[in-house]
Amino acid sequence: MMPGSTAAFGRLAQFHPESELDARGAAQTPDTAQELFENRTGSAGAAPADVLFGPFRLVPTQYLLLEGDKPVPLGSRALEILIALLERRGELVSKQDLMARVWPNIFVEPANLTVHMSALRRALRDGRDGHRFIVNIPGRGYCFVASVEAPKRGN
Repeated sequence: MMPGSTAAFGRLAQFHPESELDARGAAQTPDTAQELFENRTGSAGAAPADVLFGPFRLVPTQYLLLEGDKPVPLGSRALEILIALLERRGELVSKQDLMARVWPNIFVEPANLTVHMSALRRALRDGRDGHRFIVNIPGRGYCFVASVEAPKRGN
């Protein structure tokens, strides 16, 4: 874990009352986050690579979430929320940041974020079968807390 990341998780823990949640072991370092969202040529800021977490694979370039080899039915707004949370996993992402990302230049009620977040968590079965992916910090935002990896690339 990088210096300063422990302090970030300490700040996160103060906002979340669930004592059984230990986000420190699940989060990735900022360097790992950048590696996961680089394209195959290695240049950051381009199309993000596939990301694995729990039984899921996210293919951001195709707006596709797979569980095993089966597509998970999920709308584009919920997928955009997931991509935003994965890009900043281990960090608190404010509701305002998520809304600006998912609905740029459009005013929408905060309830829209709640609806799409609910659909995302339902599709991930978040909180069931021992899987915990997204933590809500009431009144503040959301944090992706599951362990994440990039798939091995073949020749």
